[in-house]
Amino acid sequence: MSTMSYLVLARKYRPRKFAEMVGQAHVVKALTNALQTQRLHHAYLFTGTRGVGKTTVSRILAKSLNCMGVDGQGGITDEPCGVCQACIDIDSGRFVDYTELDAASNRSVDEVQALLEQAVYKPVQGRFKVFMIDEVHMLTGHAFNAMLKTLEEPPEYLKFVLATTDPQKVPVTVLSRCLQFNLRPMAPETVLSHLVQVLKAEAVPAEVGALRLLARAARGSMRDALSLTDQAIAFGNGELQETAVRQMLGSVDRSHVFNLIDALALGDGPRLLGTLDTLRLHGFSPASTLEDMTEVLQRMAVYQTLNRAGQQRPEADETDPEATETQRLALLMPLDETQLLYSLCLHGRAELGLAPDEHAALTMVLLRLLAFKAPGTSRAPSSVVAEKKTLNFETATSTDSLKTETLTPESPSGSDEKDSPQEVEPQWLAVPVRQQPETTHERGARYDIATAARVPARFTDTEDGPVWFEAVQQLIASESITALVRELALQSQLMARSADAHWHLRVERESLNQTATRERLALALKEAGLASSLSVELGAVSDTPARRLAHAAAERQEQAEAVVMGHAFVQNMVQNFGAKIVPGSIQVSKDSAAPQAESL
Repeated sequence: MSTMSYLVLARKYRPRKFAEMVGQAHVVKALTNALQTQRLHHAYLFTGTRGVGKTTVSRILAKSLNCMGVDGQGGITDEPCGVCQACIDIDSGRFVDYTELDAASNRSVDEVQALLEQAVYKPVQGRFKVFMIDEVHMLTGHAFNAMLKTLEEPPEYLKFVLATTDPQKVPVTVLSRCLQFNLRPMAPETVLSHLVQVLKAEAVPAEVGALRLLARAARGSMRDALSLTDQAIAFGNGELQETAVRQMLGSVDRSHVFNLIDALALGDGPRLLGTLDTLRLHGFSPASTLEDMTEVLQRMAVYQTLNRAGQQRPEADETDPEATETQRLALLMPLDETQLLYSLCLHGRAELGLAPDEHAALTMVLLRLLAFKAPGTSRAPSSVVAEKKTLNFETATSTDSLKTETLTPESPSGSDEKDSPQEVEPQWLAVPVRQQPETTHERGARYDIATAARVPARFTDTEDGPVWFEAVQQLIASESITALVRELALQSQLMARSADAHWHLRVERESLNQTATRERLALALKEAGLASSLSVELGAVSDTPARRLAHAAAERQEQAEAVVMGHAFVQNMVQNFGAKIVPGSIQVSKDSAAPQAESL
């Protein structure tokens, strides 16, 4: 009983002439033109990732150089016949004048010298000897040196064909002696089209959705695509169904991906977490989820950019049911959030391996976007370019009672009057609040070294502002407060001081107004003899130590820039030589005094 050996698709459908090559038209055109005009170089270097056709194009080139034609009278051609003895032997790997050396396993100088010893002998069967060295970057330095002379001036009957996946490791002395061609990774659409033809020839029923998954999973490699197709045929018992292929690849159903992006666009945290629980339940890969999300987000960004530029929107591909949903999400999510989410997903993949639970890491990656927007809100792309506005809350104060303003999710920064923070009943009474003077110092936002936070260099000079600033500086100098306690003090505004030494603060960030942090600050104030008790409320602030420090830093920076720009030497360089001050290059140390012109 005889058995027939199965030939895998990647070998069965390997191109045997230039016309059959897919996705490498730029290389094919250059080689065919050279063969037609017989302007042949003595050394070629083909670069590119795995499975894009480096070895294939080398064999086709060898056949083109040695083809004898159907009648045995042919010459150099860009269309090898495929039926002469030279073509058949090269395809089967037994042509005596075509030598392939795998540099990954034959990388020493001895192997290269043994190959070059054959260069002195003329071809036995063919018109040219062809030495093909695969993964040439794996050769040792001595091996490269041994071949340099022959590579530069080989006999007229010898051609070198080098291939590598990492051209950066090939010495420039070798690169300069070769014609270099870069074979590009193939687009998923190109791979999909070729798979359709292959499976049609194989009479294998296949769903387009299944082939689309395989084309994406191949990542630009046609060989990988055909190998995965072989695996999918075996997995699906002779047919390709999207559900089975998705299961084989561990790919996430795109409907789940669209649900995740939709929930993020709407700020719907519960729906986001519910979808993530579904993914965990079905055992989908977190890495695959992030990969699919980045692909969808990239297509969304392209659509948004064209739409924003006023260009005609690309029509949805009727053969791709995901295109319509992608465009719907592109109109739902602002362009800046699309870019942010893309970056989060891209960098989040590297974090998956650092977490003890990959699904927990995936959850944290996606929840980060919700931290940048108010829950339950969404913005249309038309508002993407809306200007950032500063919180402008009216402080409701009274000499008899205090009313607390609390930031709520329904009142984001820059909202209309109807959306302003709601006033709630006071938690304590009978603490007098002094009226705030109207003296305002404004500067552009700067990075304050003292607080390690981005704070606006703008504050309203209040009566209690200097008192609180000096108290905080005293606590910091004595190291009575550190970490979050120090941050609470720096970001707070002293609103009132009662006769019994009770101090009342206000802070904008709820995360700083924690019980433990507040108690530690109260204890530090008491031990320093500054306040007997402390209370903290949430609300807008206008005069904090952090803002005063930032204002002082801005003042010093402006003085420094004025000194530099006013210096005679600098003015001479600018006027006579067209010199320019690099923005951001003038910096003042936190502890430095006002700069002097003589210091230049």
